[in-house]
Order: sequence, then C-alpha cells, then structure tokens
Amino acid sequence: MALGVPAVPFTFVVHVLGLVSIVMVLIWNIKYRGGLAWDSATNKGLIFNIHPVLLQIGLVVLGGEAIISYKAFPLKKEVKKLVHLILHAVALVLGIVGIYCAFKFHNESGIANLYSLHSWIGIGVIILYAIQWLYGFVIFFYPGGSAGLRRESLPWHVLLGIFVYVLVIATAILGYLEKLTFVENSGVAKYGPEAFLVNFLAVITVLFGAFVVLASISQAPAAEDDYAPI
Repeated sequence: MALGVPAVPFTFVVHVLGLVSIVMVLIWNIKYRGGLAWDSATNKGLIFNIHPVLLQIGLVVLGGEAIISYKAFPLKKEVKKLVHLILHAVALVLGIVGIYCAFKFHNESGIANLYSLHSWIGIGVIILYAIQWLYGFVIFFYPGGSAGLRRESLPWHVLLGIFVYVLVIATAILGYLEKLTFVENSGVAKYGPEAFLVNFLAVITVLFGAFVVLASISQAPAAEDDYAPI
C-alpha cells in the first residue's frame, strides 16, 4: 500500500537531513570528542569516536538512502536495484567496521562488552541487516529466484527492511543517550553546547528516519519500465 502523494518531496528532505546529521556527528566527534583514530596509545576514546561516525553515515544515512532509492529518481528498475544493493552493502560494511571499533575500544580500555541495551539491540540489528541484504542479493539480484518467488518475497522483503531500519534509528538514539549520559557524568555540562548538539543530532536522526519511512510508502516518480518484471 502506498500513500497517494509523490515521494520526491520527502526524498529531498531525507537528503538534506542526512547531510546535516553527518556534519553534526563529525563536529561532535572531532571538535568536542577530540577526533578519530584507529590506534591511540594515550586516548582510547578516539578509537570509539569512529563508532558513531561510521554508524551514522552507514546504517542510518546510507541505509535510509538505499531504502528511498526506488522513490528518489525516475530510473530504470535494474539501475534502482543496483543502487539499492550497493548502498546497503556500503552501509553494512561501515556498520560492521563501526561496531568493531566499539569492541576494540572496550578491549583496549579494559571495559566489558555487550553490557548495555544499546549493544544488545545493535548486535541484533546488524545481524538482521546482513540477513536482509544477503536474501535480497540472492533472490532479487544473483542468481535470482523465479518470478513467482520474487513476487511473493517482495512485500515481506520491503516490510522487514522498514522494520530493521526502524530498529536502526532506535538503536542510534539509544547510543546517543548512553554516550551523552557517560560524558555528562564525566563533567560535560548538561545544558552546554555539546549536550545540545548531541540531543539535536538525535532529533535530526529521528526526523530523518521518519521521512525515509514516509518516502518509502509514497508514490515513486514514473519510469519507462515501471511495469517490467521485478
């Protein structure tokens, strides 16, 4: 079922909010958290900072862009399918690397892994995301299922994709709340610029996710092969 409104205006909002969220997460981790580093002997926090940056750019923004790729431009179905597949693949890789950085930070800092709700849900989300991508690749891309299987699978693939993406947004918000609580307990002012930046980043992330969902259930622009096989 699709809303009886065009998706393109929603996709424009998605592009803008996604760019804003990337700028905000970079400002937070570079200006306020000290920067990014794969290895650091003196400040292990720089390793962790890669985690929110890659997860925001990857699963949140690129994952959202992948979902709306069918609704943003009047491209041929095969082109849309390829863009969708590649964006989700890049998002998945960035997500895996970002999660690895969180484990790396914990291990090198002597901190326990997987102790928070954010981490529990996050592991579940990355597993579901990988399963969803692999299923989509095998059934809709290569080697490809039969026309009947693709037709039967498509509604469930779309539904599960939106469900997983909602979990992505929820996990990101939990992560921002958790990190902000830690830094405030370490002395960061609760009404200071960093706290406001993180809270606004979380709000932008929620709005981004909402417009992704709205775009995904709205009408795509017409294309020459709209009625070609899936």
